[in-house]
Amino acid sequence: MRPATRIRTGDDWAVQTYSQFGAKILQVAQGLLDAGVEAGSRVGIFLNNSPEWSEIDFGALTARAVPVPLYATSTTEQIEHIGRDSGLTVMFVGGRSEAERVLAAELPDLRRVVVVHPYEGMPDDVVSYTDFMAEPDLAAIDARLAEADGDDLASIIYTSGTTGNPKGVMIQHKALIAQADALDEFFDLTPEDHSLCFLPLSHALERAWTVVVLTHGCMNTYVANARTVAEQMVLAQPTMMVSVPKLYETVYTTAHSKAAGSPVKRKIFAWALKVGRHNQYAHRAGRTPSLWLRSQLKLADKLVLKAVRDAMGGPKTVLACGGAPLRVEIEEFFGSVGMPVMQGYGLTEASPLVSFNAPTDFKEGTVGKVLAGGELRIAELGEILYKGPNVMLGYWNNEEATRDTIVDGWLHTGDVGYIDTDGFLTITDRLKDIIVTLGGKNVAPQPIEGLILADPLFEHAVLLGDNRPFVTLLVKPSLTHVEALAKAGQWQGELQDWLKSSELLDELKKRVEEITAKLPTQERPKDTKVVDEEFTMDNGLLTPTLKVRRREVEARFKALVDEMYERLDKLKHKDR
Repeated sequence: MRPATRIRTGDDWAVQTYSQFGAKILQVAQGLLDAGVEAGSRVGIFLNNSPEWSEIDFGALTARAVPVPLYATSTTEQIEHIGRDSGLTVMFVGGRSEAERVLAAELPDLRRVVVVHPYEGMPDDVVSYTDFMAEPDLAAIDARLAEADGDDLASIIYTSGTTGNPKGVMIQHKALIAQADALDEFFDLTPEDHSLCFLPLSHALERAWTVVVLTHGCMNTYVANARTVAEQMVLAQPTMMVSVPKLYETVYTTAHSKAAGSPVKRKIFAWALKVGRHNQYAHRAGRTPSLWLRSQLKLADKLVLKAVRDAMGGPKTVLACGGAPLRVEIEEFFGSVGMPVMQGYGLTEASPLVSFNAPTDFKEGTVGKVLAGGELRIAELGEILYKGPNVMLGYWNNEEATRDTIVDGWLHTGDVGYIDTDGFLTITDRLKDIIVTLGGKNVAPQPIEGLILADPLFEHAVLLGDNRPFVTLLVKPSLTHVEALAKAGQWQGELQDWLKSSELLDELKKRVEEITAKLPTQERPKDTKVVDEEFTMDNGLLTPTLKVRRREVEARFKALVDEMYERLDKLKHKDR
């Protein structure tokens, strides 16, 4: 019996065969039919990664309902927006925490809350997952599926915009199929392969990849807590993995830290990477490495390279990266140890795949070639435009935003880049201000900055964190309010002293923490620093319309920003 899903429970694996998985899917579908869920009705999935997540996902699709994933970190306010906007009728939740947040939201269309992990004292209108599932009426399910079409919605995924509330991206079945077909041209996935699912399934990348894994008969190993991924990689030994840069950066940093123990270790480490790199160069050029290189590789592998591969859970047939740019030195490092990382590029509005590198067709420093059947165009200001079979149908309940984003069939990505003469795409910048952390989390800075600026003590607030592990904050305080604080607190010195004082910094941090306390973790600044320079049009920090030039601010205060992240990184390692 072929294994479909696996998850770690204690010191053992809970494995489910495809036969068992398929039976659960039908039971979920029947439960939805019995609950009166009609074709096209929206169903929420609000739990951490688990086999149940996929059972619910495929069960909803079997009932021709539309799954709407929510991040497990979502606040009641975010749940309320998504639930009301999409008109959720049924919500599947993980346990007590998720259930209480859902029940606290005002969701007029919600008829049923289903809890995967029941808890004591559940309200009467909450039902357990096992009680919700029903014996399938195959005739009824077949009748529902008879009218299924590739144009049906496979999901509505809410993604942050630069301003306002998240927008619901409508993804069709035919888009997911087109992506799977495109990958099949370059990757040979077999039922013997198995993948590690640790990115949130509410993220378009992991969701689409899981569809590929399960529709190819591979096993999917679920990681409920992403913090355990290092341990789970070694235990699971996956042959396939899709990740964001944060994982690769962590392995890279850890390996270099271990080698930094002595000059001898550093020398051996550098030599081994050089040997591995030159062997890779030969293979990529279509040549067999020289006998001398091959003999050196055996020793380099024994001393250094194999240990890195072991830390990643052994050899990989697919090792991919998306969600944010991967630094070139990290990409070269993994190539040197014999684990080339296939970088790709996409966005939720493209379901999410736009381009990708493949084992037989790749170039370091790029995000690969466009998806088969797709087209790329570079527009004004270098913006990347994409047209293809997997472009979203549009934004749910938002025709204006759809018209602004898809023009004459071309998806305006908001990213800047160029296509080289070989057809490989390189991303150079972002037109949008959306912050994409190393963990692949999208954070819209303007609403958060707006909350902070509602406090008059803050004159300017700039949230940072693009391609960083988390977000931090630079603030320019209001001088008049600083003076008032200083007088009330009887601070020593004068204005320039107060701006550099620990008293002011402590007050600013306290207020930021209070203001952002209800936001999801990835949206709360991990540190705050004071900028005492004025923001003006003359010094380039403000536009003519008095908007902050985010990139100019980050560049101007680069030393201050780097110091923040370095200090936090040291504290993190010290706590270990």
